[in-house]
Amino acid sequence: MIRLMKAIELRGEIDDHHQLRATVPEGLPAGSVWIIVLTSEEDEAGSAWADGVSREWSAELADMHQDIYTLNDGLPVDAPR
Repeated sequence: MIRLMKAIELRGEIDDHHQLRATVPEGLPAGSVWIIVLTSEEDEAGSAWADGVSREWSAELADMHQDIYTLNDGLPVDAPR
């Protein structure tokens, strides 16, 4: 028997006691549900670091005078040395 299921995206928090807390829409009936937990593989510092770098370096990255290299500069990686 194939059961049709409806997916609803929710945001939740897992506390120190490993309990999941989430608020569901009022129209969702009470009863059992299947839960799939998606977690980030990157720690919060990773995204914070990238955001900070892009914010701090935004002026330099937007400055056309900083574009000093072209595709014709340097040697190919596999070039004889």
